[in-house]
Amino acid sequence: MTKKQKKQAEDFIGLLERAHDGIKKTIDTRNTEAALDLLAQCQECAIKLGEIIEAVEGEDFVTIPMIEDYCELAYQFYEKLSQNIPVNSNQVSKALRKSLIRMGNSVKYDIPERKEVVFLPYKASMWDSLESVWKAADEDPDCDAYVIPIPYFDKNPDGSFKEMHYEGDQYPAYVPVTHYDDYDITVREPDMIFIHNPYDEYNYVTSVAPKFYSKNLKQYTEKLVYIPYFVLGEIDPENAEARKGIAHFCVEPGVLNADVVVVQSEDMRKAYIEILSEAVGEETRPQWEKKILGLGSPKMDKVLETTEDDFEIPGEWMRVLAKPDGSRKKVILYNTSVTALLQHEDKMLVKMRSVFETFKESVDDVALLWRPHPLIKATIESMRPELWADYEKLVEEYRAEGWGIYDDSAELDRAIALSDAYYGDHSSLVQLCQQAGMPVMIQDVEIV
Repeated sequence: MTKKQKKQAEDFIGLLERAHDGIKKTIDTRNTEAALDLLAQCQECAIKLGEIIEAVEGEDFVTIPMIEDYCELAYQFYEKLSQNIPVNSNQVSKALRKSLIRMGNSVKYDIPERKEVVFLPYKASMWDSLESVWKAADEDPDCDAYVIPIPYFDKNPDGSFKEMHYEGDQYPAYVPVTHYDDYDITVREPDMIFIHNPYDEYNYVTSVAPKFYSKNLKQYTEKLVYIPYFVLGEIDPENAEARKGIAHFCVEPGVLNADVVVVQSEDMRKAYIEILSEAVGEETRPQWEKKILGLGSPKMDKVLETTEDDFEIPGEWMRVLAKPDGSRKKVILYNTSVTALLQHEDKMLVKMRSVFETFKESVDDVALLWRPHPLIKATIESMRPELWADYEKLVEEYRAEGWGIYDDSAELDRAIALSDAYYGDHSSLVQLCQQAGMPVMIQDVEIV
């Protein structure tokens, strides 16, 4: 049981104790109606306490029979009073108090107080932004950590929801996943909730289910923590123009609603503080200085600790990766972004075809691993539906030819571990590949 839940349980005990004084007084003054009302309230309060304990500790927990005994005792006195059977106020008070002491001691000493931490990823491919934090929580013997992938929706151009997605079956085997229907945040009220989606309803392309918006989650935890699912290129926090370029990442509901925001570096922390102080008001600067922490990105942790040996490589990939003599080809990670496709549209498709033709000519020595941004489909379908058919045709042709690798899996780190160099659009992937020591080249759509 969390600290907050246990305090709530102890508050119920205190409430019942105060009600007992009122019951004795109303019986002594022959105010039967008031005494009956207080006894009924005591039963309701005890039942509510039992529901809280059952939800967290289970229906067989040792305190539950004590609560049932208390409720039965209150009911017996209620029945006697309602039937005008004389009762002694001292006996009623003593019996209820004795039962309550047993309950209170059980709540205080039998219910363990543990830290409960919940992680709410939505896309499995973005789990690496939370994984190292989850591992630390999971290894803490005094902490219960839950990974609860949440559903999300694609959006129509008018902003309405269409298809729902749930990716709970796409997480690594070593991550125990809890279904979102099996954990009621409003009842459990975990000590901490971690999120990596900051947008709430303000993303044009996708939306997590509204009950998981940051503005709703913050009601049910003492500490809502936001960690970005992306890594930005480092900037000079004193450079106003550079700050302007990343401002849209910083002034989002998840940042504003969170109690703690963890960003990738101390310079990025300073940039967030400047941007938020400018956007919300200089008087809010102390608030941002307190809650923005430059502790690093878990995505970087994942890249540094992951090797090729950590993954099972699909057989069709091995056929692309291997030379005739059995040695391994050099692997180029080709990353295409949503932004570039939206900005350049057909010209970007021409560029991609050119890239494929170039690498196809070098297939004996080099393997191309194409990894498009995971939100390309949802974004292009929603914002550029006329472009989607041509893009989809390009994907089908590339996959059908079979000379390269197409990777739309959730395992970003596998792609990085396999690759020797990066080529493609500006992306948070650039920072990760640089961290992994890979050479990086940014493609120019004008050069075909």
